[in-house]
Amino acid sequence: MTGWVYFVTNKPHGILYAGVTSDLPKRAYEHKEGAVKGFTKRYGLKRLVYYEPFDDIRNAIQREKTIKHWPRAWKVRLIHGMNPEWDDLYDTLI
Repeated sequence: MTGWVYFVTNKPHGILYAGVTSDLPKRAYEHKEGAVKGFTKRYGLKRLVYYEPFDDIRNAIQREKTIKHWPRAWKVRLIHGMNPEWDDLYDTLI
């Protein structure tokens, strides 16, 4: 089973949320529509700015746990490596 680690935000250099999922297009859509109650809906985190694919969901879960303990500067550097303009990557998924 495949997995994804991803970041969503409300604006460039805004609030960050790191998540893990087995279906990134579906999960990104849920964030965009505010379909799931919780942190991302409360703070309007709708912009997908980073993702990493994994062949095994267990590896994705471990990576997410690791990233959540990183300082913010490391997370921002990771995003800049893939998406320096902090564009919404949702449309690249579909």
